[in-house]
Amino acid sequence: MRVWVLGSGSEGNAVLIEAGESRILVDCGFGTRTLAGRLKTIGIAPASIEACIVTHEHYDHVRGAAAGAKKWGWSLFASEGTVANCPELEEANCTRVPIGGTVVLSRTTLTTYAVPHDAASPIGVRVTSTSTGANTVVCTDLGHVSDSVRALCANADILVLESNHDVGMLWAGPYPPVVRSRIASRVGHLSNRDAARLARDVVHRDLAHVVLAHLSENCNDHGIAHRTMTEALSRTRFRGATSIGLQHGVVGPLLPRAGRGAGEAQYALAL
Repeated sequence: MRVWVLGSGSEGNAVLIEAGESRILVDCGFGTRTLAGRLKTIGIAPASIEACIVTHEHYDHVRGAAAGAKKWGWSLFASEGTVANCPELEEANCTRVPIGGTVVLSRTTLTTYAVPHDAASPIGVRVTSTSTGANTVVCTDLGHVSDSVRALCANADILVLESNHDVGMLWAGPYPPVVRSRIASRVGHLSNRDAARLARDVVHRDLAHVVLAHLSENCNDHGIAHRTMTEALSRTRFRGATSIGLQHGVVGPLLPRAGRGAGEAQYALAL
């Protein structure tokens, strides 16, 4: 299994997961031209992607999904509520996946979990290789850590986890009070502190990577987010790598521990 974060933040989100010859996108929050450009930097043709699963209907997660499926022949998956609130997905014959359900693809299985966010029926996703058992969890856009979120993040080999804002920066930041309250709510976005606590709680021997995702450009700082996470993980048995998902760059490939899949070293490429 190999994973790339193609972009993460309020301007667009997409995670590419490769298991053997199968390639899966979790979210496609970029237009097809931007997505194709980012895939080109890592030598991957958009038409080689088997499927795209959309976590919820917000534009920074769904923008290019229907157009990409039409242009390159992907299969599309999303929850019932997401499809109902996104006409372009319905027109693209998106398959509705029940929350808690599993989709079996050629070399992977996709399992969905409920997450608390202000969308119709948002999900987090676990993608598991059927040949090696290695898995990647994508868990972003959530206001608090529910039991379902804990179940999603447990036993991940690669964890892409929202670390959206620093609490102090949020309340001192440029957003109007109603927006600050929405972000900080139980259906908003996860703070650095809460993300670090969750990651600390789900550490296990095979956790190889924690990628901090969906960082706010106005209410967070890469150094603060990374330090908050690494300090929390330093008090655990975690011996993997911690990195930041970039809004305007590609991060990867991220690999499971030896014995769970083979590959190359990690890199980050600014665009």
